[in-house]
Amino acid sequence: MIGDKKIGFIGAGAMAEAIISGIISAGVIKSDQIFITNRKNQERLDQICRTYGIPEENKNAHHVRQADIVIIAVKPKDIDLVLQIWGAHFFAEQLVISVAAGIPVTYFEKKIDRVAFIRAMPNTASHVRLSATAICGGTLANSRDLDLAHRIFCAIGKVLVVKEELMDAVTGLSGSGPAYFFYMIESLEQAGIEAGLSRDIAKELILQTFMGAAQMLYMSQKEASQLRQEVTSPGGTTMAGLEMLNRYDMKEAMIQAVLHATNRSKEIEKLYASECKTEE
Repeated sequence: MIGDKKIGFIGAGAMAEAIISGIISAGVIKSDQIFITNRKNQERLDQICRTYGIPEENKNAHHVRQADIVIIAVKPKDIDLVLQIWGAHFFAEQLVISVAAGIPVTYFEKKIDRVAFIRAMPNTASHVRLSATAICGGTLANSRDLDLAHRIFCAIGKVLVVKEELMDAVTGLSGSGPAYFFYMIESLEQAGIEAGLSRDIAKELILQTFMGAAQMLYMSQKEASQLRQEVTSPGGTTMAGLEMLNRYDMKEAMIQAVLHATNRSKEIEKLYASECKTEE
């Protein structure tokens, strides 16, 4: 629980809903302590409030402005508009958390210098409360602020505190990671079909295999490379499969995917950082 603190959400998209669902279900907060607003989709606000028992009067911009914690849950392209509309309303005692990918804390602090900001990078697995989320604090964020953010995001998965200079790597690895996984599933499903299985059977086998392997790695003290070696018998079927992965250099492809996504995150961050310097 976070006591009687109020949490306001700017934005009512999928990420906002995932966080709301998680913190209510985990008992972090009661539904009447949540306030929410968005720019134009009233139906969406109505649907979220009905689903999670948020009082009708809580879908109000005025109440969001008064919240102890404000979560900015909009797309990166909408950040400037949010700061234009909301910047003057943030006050010194508030904690503001952004889940907009690629936007550095320094950008928020340059625009609004009186507020403690925290940058968070959850991923799409937030919807099933298995997100890998990294958080970092700005210059005004203290350990209490980080603890509050940690409690919020623990409701939708695992949380790690990192330095901001590592957030681009987090974005490239775990932020984009679910897409890499889904891409692998697509490929394996097609392989199963070409080997004679139906799509449904292939998908069920793949998902159970991945969940089992992930649980083994999670519970084991062994490295992934060791578990791989233990399951690979000389001259066996697994070795035959791995030989093809090595031939097509799957490891290098995965490494480059993460590094390329990381670099793209850095490019986005530089755009906002350069804007801060221009304003100086």
